[in-house]
Amino acid sequence: MLGFCPLASGSRGNAIFLGTDRVRILIDAGTNCATLEKRLFEIDVALNTIDAILVTHEHTDHISAIPLLAEKFKIPVFANAETAKGLCETLQYRPRFKIFTTGEPFSFEGLEISPFSIPHDTLDPVAFTIQTQGMKLGFCTDLGYAPSLVKKELQLCDYLYVEANHQISMVHSSHRPQIYKKRVLGRQGHLSNEDCASLISSVFHPGLKHVHLAHLSSECNVPEVALQVVGDFLAAQKKMVPLSIAWQEKIAQPILFEAKGS
Repeated sequence: MLGFCPLASGSRGNAIFLGTDRVRILIDAGTNCATLEKRLFEIDVALNTIDAILVTHEHTDHISAIPLLAEKFKIPVFANAETAKGLCETLQYRPRFKIFTTGEPFSFEGLEISPFSIPHDTLDPVAFTIQTQGMKLGFCTDLGYAPSLVKKELQLCDYLYVEANHQISMVHSSHRPQIYKKRVLGRQGHLSNEDCASLISSVFHPGLKHVHLAHLSSECNVPEVALQVVGDFLAAQKKMVPLSIAWQEKIAQPILFEAKGS
């Protein structure tokens, strides 16, 4: 597959596939390997053809498949130094790391990758923009709010994958412990539907082609609410862009690239 496809998104595991005519990577690998293999098969990709894994942060729902993938298939793991350290402590295993520096772009097999800092309760969490084939892709979840740096980095993206974790009223009315509510709603927690809409609006431009709403809470959000809240906010500002959900239980809508020369 030439393009990208969210394979799983949410608190039970996160992974995105991105493939070009030169390279195949995963952004995070937080589901079990059987699930990854099955969902990659649905888009005609074999697990043993993955060339690298980019890691956003060390929470389990973003890294759980990495030990087996790294050991069995010798897949290199791209992470910053603090996240790599946290991975080793969490997994009791040392993958073959390729260390990047947060805030410094790097290249890998035709991909121009820019890791940038986000506010989340981990060691050195990042989001990514990736430029390939004349397009800019933005992957940004697990952040408590969107500071100016995030908005700057996500400018002029052709495609966005952004967090719409919760509806604030549903968090308050949930049976989750108060400590959970405080964390999720805090500045190192997760973006609400309203915050997501505001972020998309702030980086909207006429060339934005599609947005995946990602990392939805299973208890404090529902897809219909996320789509309505974000869609209504953007429509009120006449900023229309196709929206879809990055699902936990199945692959999301793939975004296909044209083959070079076609």
